[in-house]
Amino acid sequence: MPRAEVTDLLLIEDLLTDEEKAARDTVARFVDKEVLPIIGQHFRDGTFPAHLIPGLAELGVLGANLQGYGCAGMNTVSYGLILQELERGDSGLRSFASVQGSLCMFPIHAYGSEEQKERFLPGMARGHIIGCFGLTEPDFGSNPGGMRTRARKDGDSWVLNGTKAWITNGAIADVAVVWAKTEEGGAESVRGFLVEKGMPGFSAKEIPGKFSLRASVTSELSFQDVRVPERNVLPKVMGLKGPLSCLNNARLGIAFAVTGAAIACFEGAREYSMSRAQFGGKPVAGYQLTQEKLADMLQEIVKAQLLGLRLMRLKDEGKVTPVMVSLAKRNNVKAALDIARVARSIYGANGITDAYPPVRHMLNLESVFTYEGTHEVHTLVLGKAITGIDAFN
Repeated sequence: MPRAEVTDLLLIEDLLTDEEKAARDTVARFVDKEVLPIIGQHFRDGTFPAHLIPGLAELGVLGANLQGYGCAGMNTVSYGLILQELERGDSGLRSFASVQGSLCMFPIHAYGSEEQKERFLPGMARGHIIGCFGLTEPDFGSNPGGMRTRARKDGDSWVLNGTKAWITNGAIADVAVVWAKTEEGGAESVRGFLVEKGMPGFSAKEIPGKFSLRASVTSELSFQDVRVPERNVLPKVMGLKGPLSCLNNARLGIAFAVTGAAIACFEGAREYSMSRAQFGGKPVAGYQLTQEKLADMLQEIVKAQLLGLRLMRLKDEGKVTPVMVSLAKRNNVKAALDIARVARSIYGANGITDAYPPVRHMLNLESVFTYEGTHEVHTLVLGKAITGIDAFN
């Protein structure tokens, strides 16, 4: 389906460099040719399209905004734009890329030893090594400081015990970036461990029964006396700063990316409403209620694009703060979810089938609304910034 000119109502295209447009358009063509024809069936079957990984790697998508070690070295705006195109295809595929780059490659790049960087990053950029990020636990999501996973020093290695839940890429990962408390036990003792597939005591199993992110691998990780060598411990960070900096990095991309799902829903609903005739042959798009829905959708897309682009520019300028990221993630994900729901209504009964994009995007966005900081947590982050009062406890 050709892109609607009206989607770029405020000429955001004029604010992008030629390099940024080229990165976006290359991934957009990949999504149109390779993703959209098959993603509906993968969602229906609950399978991840792993055959797309080499293509994503060839385009420089994996770790796109990292420098060196075989990574593309794009700026943050280009990174956001390519994630937006992946999201236009499906949140599950975009989640794979977000986790691989922002949650796995980034901490190795930022906090790893030179040996760790050389050992893992080139293979991860090529898609030969898949990563996952182990922070969330069955009983601790929004409060990662309460984690129960522990690492005990024993000679020249660490013995790891615990469980992580809701882990994207978990069952297909070759390496898990796992965050655990050490002997001291407090949040300040948290360390990052590179747990490799095949280490005795480490297992991963898929979480069944999902109605969301069905074209993505979501897993539970289990660690039973897993012996991790000292060479696999991230040496340059301690405390929750490590995992939270990874999450903040990922949220940037997500805040920009979700607009891709919103655009897919808006443009699909627009096209459908103009071709669907009712009550004597008049297109559904010709009725005032439908035009109000379309106008509201476009309004929120334009606002989200401007907010996301400004956030990415601030990141490239070194000025971004966690509060800014919370504002963008909170606003843009809610807007995308609302747009998916409204778009579904324009399709009528057809909108509940996977023959059309809105219900798939709507179900996926329910997960995005929760992960990388729930909507409610970002609300409290903003509330504290506004009032100076911490309402978390």
